[in-house]
Amino acid sequence: MFDFDHALITGGAGFIGSHLGDRLVDDCAVTVYDDLSTGSRENIPDDAAFIHADVRDDEPLRDAVRAADVVFHEAAQVSVQRSVDNPETSHAVNIDPLLTILEAARDTDTRVVFASSAAIYGHLRSLPIDESHPKTPTSPYGLEKLTADHYCRLYHERYGVDAVALRYFNAYGPRQQGGVYSGVIGIFRDQARAGNDLTVEGDGTQTRDFVHIDDIVEANLLAAATEEAAGEAFNIGTGDSITIRELAETIRDVTDSDAEIVHVDSRPGDIDHSKANISKARDVLGFEPTYDVAAGLDAYLG
Repeated sequence: MFDFDHALITGGAGFIGSHLGDRLVDDCAVTVYDDLSTGSRENIPDDAAFIHADVRDDEPLRDAVRAADVVFHEAAQVSVQRSVDNPETSHAVNIDPLLTILEAARDTDTRVVFASSAAIYGHLRSLPIDESHPKTPTSPYGLEKLTADHYCRLYHERYGVDAVALRYFNAYGPRQQGGVYSGVIGIFRDQARAGNDLTVEGDGTQTRDFVHIDDIVEANLLAAATEEAAGEAFNIGTGDSITIRELAETIRDVTDSDAEIVHVDSRPGDIDHSKANISKARDVLGFEPTYDVAAGLDAYLG
């Protein structure tokens, strides 16, 4: 499927990055770059090389990129709320390291697959959301991902860097952490298993397109292998959506929990609705999600 010999995965000890490492390690050399601030050393495959460093450390990151054929840039500050509370730190993690990677890739023809986000779109104007949808992010995190997304396009057009941006919708699956900054599925899972109330932010009518980690990994491999993808951005989701209230009810059922569902205040900067149009990813990458949300949750939690 791919013809590269050495892959660098930033954030490779984290949720998405570690699944990429598992998928790649039997087929090519893999180097994981992670500071273990949120990821776990246990998530790194035994056969992968490991660089324990912060992505804000310019020289080790630059050297790691120069040694690789492809970089999967998954390292990020991913919390919307944290970006609202501390935008300067969020910017430093989410923008500057990407520039280091792109600059290093100019010297070595390294391909870059960047983890962008549906947060770039902001509030809904049309459904489903295609790549040309207006982009009015409602948080520093969304603005940072949009800026990085544009850098990938610009570095391809101006400098010839083979950079691809994948705009993930709501990823979920094994190794997704619980706690205040995790994805909502991880939060509901932990609450249900502990017998605690499932806390739905707002009225629960907000919708999301949840995409299973296996499909995220496949999209990354396709982006790395598809020549026509260079300089482009792609929505990666399922093309379907579910309300957060329905999600809480589904997770409660799948985990056989009798927990109550309670509503709390909405998060600042959050969006109301999200649903991907994945036609471009289908047409250019050959991407086809294998899980809808019901099947994915059953495989993950059942």
